[in-house]
This record gives sequence, C-alpha cells and structure tokens, in this order.
Amino acid sequence: MATLATLKLSTAVKPTHMPAVQVRRNKMSRRLWEQIELARAQQSGTEFAPVKFRSYQDKETGLRRQVETTKRVKQWWFTAENGKPTMNVRYGARLIELAKGKSSIEIGGIDQLVPTLELIKQAVEAGELDAQIEVAAIKLREGFHK
Repeated sequence: MATLATLKLSTAVKPTHMPAVQVRRNKMSRRLWEQIELARAQQSGTEFAPVKFRSYQDKETGLRRQVETTKRVKQWWFTAENGKPTMNVRYGARLIELAKGKSSIEIGGIDQLVPTLELIKQAVEAGELDAQIEVAAIKLREGFHK
C-alpha cells in the first residue's frame, strides 16, 4: 500500500464520446496528413500508398474475412488556367469555401505545397475552419437523405 501512496490519485473518468466538432477536426486533419504525405512522396519520386482493411464474406465458408488493401488518395492540387499550382481543400467530396466565394488556394510554386498543407492542418487543429467544415458536413449529410 505504500507504493500506491506515492501516486496522485484522482476521480477522472474517460469520456465516452467526443464532440462532433472534434470528430470533424480529426477527420480533416487525417485527410490533410494524407495529402502532405502524398505531396512529399511525389516530390521525392516515391509512391505513397496507405493501407486499409476491407471486410468481405467468403462465399464458400460464409465467414467474414478482412483483407489489407491500398487506399486510393486523390490529390487536391492541380495546375490552374494561369499555369500556377492551385489546390482545393475538401471535406469528403465537398469543397470547403475558405472565404466568401473562394474555395481555391493559389500556391507560389510546387515546392510551397507541403508548407501550405501544413499551415492548413494547423488552422484546422486550432479550430479556425470549424464553421466551414460544419457547412460541408451538413451538405454531405443531405446527400444521403433523398
């Protein structure tokens, strides 16, 4: 019992759920991390292929199995009409409007892509894009209720 007396005990309880805004931030942060890794891989000439697990039912035995497959990550950046690299920020399939009527970010050069993505990720984690993410999430949900 003398060993336990050296610890600082508390009555804290692990929360059972996260607020919706935090779940959205985490989802957006994960997608931005994927974009950062994809950009780094393209700049270094390697391939970025994250894996995910897919479940399927075996037709012969009827058992559910999990298979590890590569996840397809679509890049958010493209070359605009003026020849400059430009990127959109997406939440699911929806574009996020960063300012009134503006959803694209013009990048100075392709070497500025990773720092720009990291800056956006910091803004998401700080909660600066919560309102825009919520609007995109609502529009995304409306697509499922026909």
